[in-house]
Amino acid sequence: MRLRHVTIDCADPYELATFWSRLTGWPISGIDQPGDDEVLVEAPDPVPGLLFVRVPEPRSAKNRVHLDWKPDGRSRDEEVERAVSLGATIHEDHRGPEDRGWVTLRDPEGNEFCIERQ
Repeated sequence: MRLRHVTIDCADPYELATFWSRLTGWPISGIDQPGDDEVLVEAPDPVPGLLFVRVPEPRSAKNRVHLDWKPDGRSRDEEVERAVSLGATIHEDHRGPEDRGWVTLRDPEGNEFCIERQ
């Protein structure tokens, strides 16, 4: 078997997919529109896509699973700054001396993700 998508429950799939599309540089599927209940951000093969699915209940607890991202072409700190400029917020900063560590952020709906050093 091969992992096809990472699915993220959310209140507004298109809006959240737009954030992740801007952050990753991956496109939103051409068939998805604002107001859709499911919106796919298409990753380059063989990476799994990010599928955002509308659910009625709000997020109520810490994520049990989150995504860890490694910068490609930018430093960790540049990616953190870029993520914040796109609407993410810093949740926990674990950067240490000598460029070690990572930063845990939250997307616009509060889902945690980490940006690690290169």
